[in-house]
Amino acid sequence: MSRNPDALPTAAFDYPLPADLVARHPAARRDASRMLVLDRATGSIEHRVFSQLPGFIAPGDALVLNETRVFPARLLGRKTTGAAAEVLLLRPFHSVATAAAPAPLRDAHDPAAAREQAPAAVGDDTWEALVRPGAKLRAGARIDIADDMRVEILEQLPDGRRVVRIVAPDVAAAIARHGRVPLPPYIDREATAEDSERYQTVYARVTGSVAAPTAGLHFTPDLLHALETAGVRIVRLTLHVGPATFRPVDVEDPAAHTMHAEPFALSTAAAARINEARQNRRRVWAVGTTVVRTLETLADANGNVHAGEGETAIFIRPPWTFRAVDHLITNFHLPRSTLLMLVSAFAGHALTMAAYAEAVRARYRFYSYGDCMVVI
Repeated sequence: MSRNPDALPTAAFDYPLPADLVARHPAARRDASRMLVLDRATGSIEHRVFSQLPGFIAPGDALVLNETRVFPARLLGRKTTGAAAEVLLLRPFHSVATAAAPAPLRDAHDPAAAREQAPAAVGDDTWEALVRPGAKLRAGARIDIADDMRVEILEQLPDGRRVVRIVAPDVAAAIARHGRVPLPPYIDREATAEDSERYQTVYARVTGSVAAPTAGLHFTPDLLHALETAGVRIVRLTLHVGPATFRPVDVEDPAAHTMHAEPFALSTAAAARINEARQNRRRVWAVGTTVVRTLETLADANGNVHAGEGETAIFIRPPWTFRAVDHLITNFHLPRSTLLMLVSAFAGHALTMAAYAEAVRARYRFYSYGDCMVVI
């Protein structure tokens, strides 16, 4: 997309947020989260509860979910000197070129097919990772995680990333046993047993993310069943979320910001269900920015989405013409983040910032474990 002279600077996406509004724990019930409803046509704002969502979605509409599953990507250990060290696994390292042409997929509702099309394999032994302390962990260094697991630094990549090798009798089992839930740094506490369940959507199925698609954390099995019973078409895709998604933009011109590619997969059957909803003049609801990015990557000029798998580094920001999404369910995002820019492109910058100001005034809970906003 060519640079637009009307594009907004990064400072336009800043806003003040009291520290006590950052949610450090999940709500008592997933669907008891508050829900700010923003109407783009009128600019009106309503304050609701997430359990009321079915009242906004019409029969025949398509509700698109990202069924990626967060894996315990955080490994704590010791260097050979005895000093503490940390490894955050990002994805298996295959030296894959980004932005590969999408390829047709089998039906994602077939569990066997889902395993085959998963863009990440937790059992791989060579990974792209972030390490701490970065300055001390260069090629050749070793981190002992447990008696049956160690991490060897093989190579340094741009942006502080490393290529590492996991040495263990069974890599997948070792990650499951010794890894920890990779909570975002703004939660500012150690992960607990509760996070293993709550920092995961109830429909998570395909392992590969290091951060949850947080808009989906509010759904319960009962709520999804109620939507399906009412005639809403539930559609699933996969985009594996990387940590760079939440990185604030630190340059004044967003066009100079580098997006990191994330792997996605959309099956032929899922694409057909979305396109059928459009052909029947029903609406497409995206549950989260990850769904938006996947659908906009795969949409043609007519708004039809095409099945495929690959990687996307799409950066959606104002101004943007959306082709595949009609309504958006999303959490409240960090200032100066690419996610806030995406929401601003969808709802309009002025309306988005007004909604955020209202959410602060009304003391909504922000970020991953926080409340949500629905843009209609």
